[in-house]
Amino acid sequence: MPDSAPEAAAKDRPSAGAELAAQIRHAAGGRGKTRNLKPLARLWPYLMRQKRNLALMLVFLVISSAASLSLTGAARLLVDKGFGSGNAAQLDAWFLVIGGVAIVMALATAFRYFYITRLGERVVADLREDVFAHILRLDPAFFLGIRTGEVISRLTSDIQIIETLVSSSISIALRNLVTFVGGLTLLMIVSPKLTLIVLALFPLVLVPLITFGRAVGKLTRRTQDNFADAVGFASESLDALETVQAFVREAFTRRRFDAAVETAYATSLKRIRARATMTALVISLVFGGIAVVLWLGAHDVFHHRMTTGALIQFVMLSVFTAGSVANLNETWGDLQKAAGAMMRIDELLQSEPNITAPPTPANLPAPRGEIRFEHVRFAYPSRPDTVVLDDFSLHVQPGETVALVGPSGAGKSSVFRLLLRYYDFNEGRIELDGVDIRAADPKAVRERLSLVAQDAALFSGSAADNIRFGRESATMDEVRAAAAKAQALGFIEALPQGFDTPLGERAKSLSGGQKQRLSIARALVRDAPVLLLDEATSALDAENERLVQEALSEAMREHTTLVIAHRLATVLKADRIVVMDAGRVVDIGTHDELVARGGLYQRLASLQFEV
Repeated sequence: MPDSAPEAAAKDRPSAGAELAAQIRHAAGGRGKTRNLKPLARLWPYLMRQKRNLALMLVFLVISSAASLSLTGAARLLVDKGFGSGNAAQLDAWFLVIGGVAIVMALATAFRYFYITRLGERVVADLREDVFAHILRLDPAFFLGIRTGEVISRLTSDIQIIETLVSSSISIALRNLVTFVGGLTLLMIVSPKLTLIVLALFPLVLVPLITFGRAVGKLTRRTQDNFADAVGFASESLDALETVQAFVREAFTRRRFDAAVETAYATSLKRIRARATMTALVISLVFGGIAVVLWLGAHDVFHHRMTTGALIQFVMLSVFTAGSVANLNETWGDLQKAAGAMMRIDELLQSEPNITAPPTPANLPAPRGEIRFEHVRFAYPSRPDTVVLDDFSLHVQPGETVALVGPSGAGKSSVFRLLLRYYDFNEGRIELDGVDIRAADPKAVRERLSLVAQDAALFSGSAADNIRFGRESATMDEVRAAAAKAQALGFIEALPQGFDTPLGERAKSLSGGQKQRLSIARALVRDAPVLLLDEATSALDAENERLVQEALSEAMREHTTLVIAHRLATVLKADRIVVMDAGRVVDIGTHDELVARGGLYQRLASLQFEV
């Protein structure tokens, strides 16, 4: 926008960015001290939506774990009853038992994998949809303090970590927990003495697991934050790639991105070292302890205090139990990583828009397009001492065309922003069709407004898709009519596939003037009672500007229209011209009246016309 809005936005950025950075630093500090998995509790409602998948996964998990532990008993009986019997038929029978148990374990494992993966995919899909829907509710002011790439990183990379947790790590952790508990119980039954020795060695495993686990959790979250910084910078640079190339700043941009990536890599390397050290210590201690226990068990067999089959079962149970502990170590790291990711996602979900619908929104009457500002005072939240609009009053009649002119910083774009409910004003009252807009649902207010911004924001679909963004239900005839009014029909029909031609990301295949005409067509097809034109013809050449002005003149006769313009030639036919300065209305009249009276408008006009 051509006046105070971008300046306010620019001034807002350091403050909002600093505030957000402080929040993130505070959250990061909290995460560093968090040794529990409380952030993952946010996933519970999503898991409860999938009770059937969750229940079936748990059933097959218990069956597969029980089957794997049953193999140890079958192996014991095979040795003691099969080999020891000297009967080939009995030996074959025990082998068949082992084969049957193996088949049950295989089928249960397959079903467990199917249901946990299905559960994970559904939970992540629901979470991703909810996060994106919540982001769409946030005020534009929120994005002044955080880069889009950072938000995208949380929406993609962090949720991908959650997907790994839900579709894999949770199942693995539960399976290993069941195996550990079941294995330990069977170990006590097979040989209480040897099991107690194993339990005595257990603290030696827990100490490094807890110590290094905390370090891994901190480093994991630092890695995620550093990676998000790199993604944010990359997104920002690619959005402005033409500017980067125009100023020959490729090398500088690459160095900055490389530095961000290397920082993330260095942090990740520290995490890898800590986790590798933790894994090596845990495995060494676990299997070293098993070796000691087996040595003692071998002596029990030698002295006939234990059968050979019982020792084999104890060995197998020890391996299963020790393996479950080692795997729990691995999944603990995944759980910590997911907890950090969920905390970052939760920061987005906890961000609430400042502008929300009241508990009981007032109903707007039949649309007329009447707008009234009464003694409005407004300052941006990050700069409460700098008044942008001061005692601003304006009444726009239905069907009237009113132009807002004035020097940069006069507050013209802030008028649009307040009317669109991007910000709340401090004092005064704004009415749309006789209803205070603060008493109405912001969406209901915006549905009566149609905006054509100075910078046309288009999307990667076709020309028809972009026009229908104004009104999804528009027929093809209405789309063509809007394009014709905006003088866009000619260039659209010249495209390879006409209205169905893909325009590329942000419609970069179009020229600036073509984008603006497509944006005007989108506003016209919306058929809202109020048109907001923010220097709508700024990107057009003289010929196209004349054609679009004719189209807009026709549209203005059917709508209430507010126009912001620096080029005064675009507002000469306005019913009234409102001259603004320092957030106040300093004069109102037609072009001729204002020029005759002199003052600010006459000075502005003298710079563009011979008056």
